[in-house]
Amino acid sequence: MRLIDLRSDTVTRPTPEMREAMARAEVGDDVYLEDPTVNRLQERAAEIFQKEAALFVPSGTMGNQICVKVHTRPGQEVILEEKSHMYNFEMAAMAVISGTLPRVVRGRDGIPDWPTIEAAVSPSVYYRAQTGLICLENTHNLAGGTILPLETAHEICARAHERGLPVHLDGARLFNAAVACGRSVAELARPFDSVMVCLSKGLGAPVGSLILGSRAFIEEARVVRKMLGGGMRQVGVLAAAGLIALEKMPARLAEDHENARVLARGLAELPGLALDPEKVHTNIVIVDIAGTGWTASEFVERLKVHGVLVGSLSPTTIRLVTHYDVSREDCQRALQIIRDVLREAREHPRRSEDHRGAAPGS
Repeated sequence: MRLIDLRSDTVTRPTPEMREAMARAEVGDDVYLEDPTVNRLQERAAEIFQKEAALFVPSGTMGNQICVKVHTRPGQEVILEEKSHMYNFEMAAMAVISGTLPRVVRGRDGIPDWPTIEAAVSPSVYYRAQTGLICLENTHNLAGGTILPLETAHEICARAHERGLPVHLDGARLFNAAVACGRSVAELARPFDSVMVCLSKGLGAPVGSLILGSRAFIEEARVVRKMLGGGMRQVGVLAAAGLIALEKMPARLAEDHENARVLARGLAELPGLALDPEKVHTNIVIVDIAGTGWTASEFVERLKVHGVLVGSLSPTTIRLVTHYDVSREDCQRALQIIRDVLREAREHPRRSEDHRGAAPGS
C-alpha cells in the first residue's frame, strides 16, 4: 500500500534533476570558503532576495537561532507571536544559545500588529530586561499557512527601526507566501534585517536553509554557524540540490496550494470536522476534529492504518500539508479514506483517555 504522506512538506524527496546535480556537483572545503557550488548558491540567493549576502546552513532552526545570536546580547528579550515556530518548536534555543528570553504576543491568525508588539517592547529602565529583537513568521505554520501582509511587515519594521530594534523573518515557507500573494520574495523580505528561508520544505531539497542579510551581518552569522557546529566541508553536493530548489521549484508551488484548497473544501463537507476553507491560502490545512468524538491521536492512527499520514497539533486538531510528492489524485484518495474513517467513527463512537498530541516541528 502506497502511503499518502500529508504530515509535512519536509517529507519531500529530491527530484531526479536534484539527484543528478548532486552527483555531478563540483565541491571544495566550505570552511575555507572554497566550495564553488555553495558559493554559487549563496550568490544566487542574494540576487533573488536582493540582499547583500547569504549563508547556507543545515537547518531552518539553526538559521533562526544564528540570527537571534547575532542580533542580541544575553539578558535581552525577543518578541515573538505566541504560536510561532521559533517559540514552540526550537527547543528553547534562544535561551540556551543566546541567553535571551522570549516575550510572546498574540496575533490574529498568527499575525500581530504594531500596537500589540509596541505594548510588549520593554520600557527603557535599567531594572527591566530590554527588548533586543522582534521576530515574525511568513507563512505562519501553526496558524494554517497564513500570509503576513506586506503592509503589516513594513509598518512593524519601520516602527521597530525607529526604536533601534532589528526585525528577523522566519521565512521557512516564504516562497509559498510569495506565490500566493503574487509578489516576489525580494519584496516580502525587503523590510527585514535578516531572513531565514528553507530549501527543504516545499522546494523539495533534501537538506538546507539560507540566511540573508547585510554583508556584515552574514560575516557574523558565519562565525556563529561555526560555533554551533555548522561548519561544513564538501557540502556542494547539497548546495547543488539547493540551487535547483531555489531556481526551479517555486514555479510549481501554486499546485500545492490548489491541492490544499481541494482538501479543505472536501474536509469542510464532512461531519465532525470544522475548518474554514476560505482561510486556506497556501499548503497547510488545520482541522478541528472534536466533533468526531475522537482525539487527534486516535484519528491519526486510524488514518495511518488506511495509508494516510497526517499530523496532530493538539488533542483536537490535526494538520495536513500538501507538497511535491502528493498529487491531486492522492488528495482525492485521502478524502475518500477520511470519509470512510469518519463513517467508522459514527458507527463505533468512543473517546480515548489519551490526550497527547504529538505536534510536528515544521
